[in-house]
Amino acid sequence: MLYAFGFERVGVVAGDLYFVDPRPAKGQEGAEHGVRVELRVLERGPLKGSIYSAQPIEVGLPVWRADLLETVDGRPGSFDRTHYHPVFRDWNPTSRVFTRELSADPLGWLGEQLADLDALLAAAGFPPETAGPDDADHLRSAAPEIVDATRRLLSQVRAGHLGRAPEAQPPREPAPAVIRAGWL
Repeated sequence: MLYAFGFERVGVVAGDLYFVDPRPAKGQEGAEHGVRVELRVLERGPLKGSIYSAQPIEVGLPVWRADLLETVDGRPGSFDRTHYHPVFRDWNPTSRVFTRELSADPLGWLGEQLADLDALLAAAGFPPETAGPDDADHLRSAAPEIVDATRRLLSQVRAGHLGRAPEAQPPREPAPAVIRAGWL
């Protein structure tokens, strides 16, 4: 499930996650699940029809990410894999950052971070004009709603409804070759 909160030039997306690192660091082995919250740049495209048409809105480059994760086989509520990424290099996050404050009170910490858009942009190396003139105020006002949506997602992950391993796909038969006259 994915929640999206959009403002003028930035937005926040929050969704459930099941993740297995193919090259885990020591102590980070095994599947993890939880909720990923990202601050993203919004790109508004030109209208595709009349002045009444829907405007395309792209959820673009990531600025910042918090992963409220825990080991799938561990104790629910442990937040033992909870971390954040204060900086991205294009679409890729830099290393995981673990802090005591984040693991002790993930939802409180998340609300505090979202309440300071200017600090998030500065730490990530984005210029202040990445955000619209009212985006910081709007994000600060929406932070409790975003935290509440994150809380609901975490509850659904713990109940086993979200953040589950992908279902195994049956092996696919190779597609038969199609030969058409004139295609060589």
